[in-house]
Order: sequence, then structure tokens, then C-alpha cells
Amino acid sequence: MSTPPFPAPGSRAEVEEGTAFTPRFDGNGLVSCIAVDARDGQVLMLAHMNAESLRLTLETGEAWYWSRSRGELWHKGATSGQIQRVVEMRVDCDQDAVLIRVEVGGDGGCCHTGRRACFYRTVTLDPADGRPALRTAGA
Repeated sequence: MSTPPFPAPGSRAEVEEGTAFTPRFDGNGLVSCIAVDARDGQVLMLAHMNAESLRLTLETGEAWYWSRSRGELWHKGATSGQIQRVVEMRVDCDQDAVLIRVEVGGDGGCCHTGRRACFYRTVTLDPADGRPALRTAGA
């Protein structure tokens, strides 16, 4: 693994108002990443990046993530063809989350269930017992 090109975060003012990209990785070495469709702004997925996957994303222009379940780097679309080409990357105010606007290759989907996006269900309260329940969006 190569050395990540990210300096340590500076003061609060530097992190929030400065020009240095200094991502604040959590205790597991990860930052959250939200991927949205560059065409229409739909939220496609939430994943995590470590320093290596963030570096690879910046260098290749394609989304790389850290798979927490598999414990390995994950080049999105390497097996499915749903490569995410990064159009723009943004960072939140305290640099502990990134948002990428992507163009998705293949069939245009990105969820492993075969759907376009991973956020395909809504959480509602069951009127009968008041418990949270899931409902497919639009159904």
C-alpha cells in the first residue's frame, strides 16, 4: 500500500475554510461516501472509503471503496460493469464525508440487488401496531 497523499487535518478553521483536502478518517480509518447520479442527482448508494480507495478514486477517476464486509478494496463495477466514473467530488464542512457525482456504466444500476439505487425502500410506521416497517418506494 502506498502512502496516502493526505496531510493530517489542521485547526478547525483550516479544515472548514482552508483549501487543503485533509479527510478526517474515523477510528476504523474510513470516511463515508455518498454516490449520486450526475445526471439527475438521485442518491445511488452510501459506501466507505479508506485512504487507499480515496487515493485510487482521485487517481483513476473511477470510484473505489473499502468493503467492510469483505475487508478489501472494491473497484465499483469491476465485475458487474457498473463502473462509476467520477464527475465531481465534494467534501463536507468537517471533511469526514465525501459526496461523488458519478456517471454509471453498464446497465446504469448500482445496487447489488439489480436496482438502480440502493435506497429503494421507505421506512414507515405500521398503522396497526406502530412498529417501523419497510415498503418499496413507489409501490
